[in-house]
Amino acid sequence: MERISLQYKTASDYVYQQLRKQIFEKKLLSGQRLPEVAIAKELQVSRTPVREALRRLTNEGLVQIIPNWGASLVSPTKEEVFDTYEVRENLELMAIRKAVHKITPLQLCRLQEQIDAERKTFADRDLESYLKVNDEFHIIIAESSGNGALTSYIRNVLSRTFVQMIFFESFFDFDSNPSLEEHIALLAALEKRDEALCVKLMSEHIDLSIGSLKLDE
Repeated sequence: MERISLQYKTASDYVYQQLRKQIFEKKLLSGQRLPEVAIAKELQVSRTPVREALRRLTNEGLVQIIPNWGASLVSPTKEEVFDTYEVRENLELMAIRKAVHKITPLQLCRLQEQIDAERKTFADRDLESYLKVNDEFHIIIAESSGNGALTSYIRNVLSRTFVQMIFFESFFDFDSNPSLEEHIALLAALEKRDEALCVKLMSEHIDLSIGSLKLDE
């Protein structure tokens, strides 16, 4: 009989949340196989909810399922990471050039709210929440550009870097948040409507972001 806490709606949701927790806590590593039988035994459930949970994780880009082989965590290559960040940098530089002239007081306030949230999530050592807050900061800037297509492309590339950062981010190795001061500086430059400074700071921020990833381990 499946023993599921009342906080979970279904057995599938329970398995999904447990696997996500292990991924974000780096107890499961990039490329690691995820055998249904072993997971079902460990979590005391049948194979059906395990299969459903793995499909959800596949839709999020965290897991790959190969027919006649099984499931494993994705394993982005160093080249794929660099390619993704190259696209991201070009898109975000385009966005901030536009945003600096169009951003509203409300959007500036939303950026400040993300900075405040970023402080808390880092202090809590909550990697998932930290990555979501970080992405939201960049999405607000993209939205401020006024270009819906550009915002959509940036959301897409951020979803890719989100997955890559889960596996390669050296988040837990820092005593202080390396990106917080960079976000604060970006907000100040946007408030001053300084396009050249905004572009410079965004380029440096993304370069430093990829530089912080553990790509050689």
